Amino acid sequence: FFTPLTIILGQNGSGKTTVIECLKMALTGELPPMVAKGSAFVHDPKISSESETRASIRLQFVDGAGTQVIVSRKFQLSVKARGQKQEFKTVEQLVHFIDAATREKRVVSSRCADVNKTVPELMGVSKAVLENVIFVHQDESLWPLGDTKELKVKFDDIFAATRYTKALEWMRKYRK
Repeated sequence: FFTPLTIILGQNGSGKTTVIECLKMALTGELPPMVAKGSAFVHDPKISSESETRASIRLQFVDGAGTQVIVSRKFQLSVKARGQKQEFKTVEQLVHFIDAATREKRVVSSRCADVNKTVPELMGVSKAVLENVIFVHQDESLWPLGDTKELKVKFDDIFAATRYTKALEWMRKYRK
């Protein structure tokens, strides 16, 4: 993508939303809205008369420190119980760090770190900003006009207001 802006254009059904949903999944680990447990996110194996479909998303970016990072997530959609039930699962989540000088890769798996927490930190953006501002789905884009209580929760999450308030309270208590 190019800075400061990348525009994705295309006809209906050409995959514009899919590209954005894959970016969101790579960065946050969150499935798109209205996707029944991932079954509509990965190609349905029944269409090709298979028992499972494997899928992967791979995203490469440079973090704030200038380190090249690759996020890799692999998924599987299986047909269970005589073709009636589908099971979606994340098979693997990896974060690769590539040393600029040596080009050596250091891999951190989901067992060693929480990938969903690590990746937004590497991007320098909170998960709340990624989910509610950058990658807000068109069906959920009217949240700023929604219920006051829900709005407060989202704004607190985006601006980390609760943590800020708690830190101030702690500082006041510590001074006394």
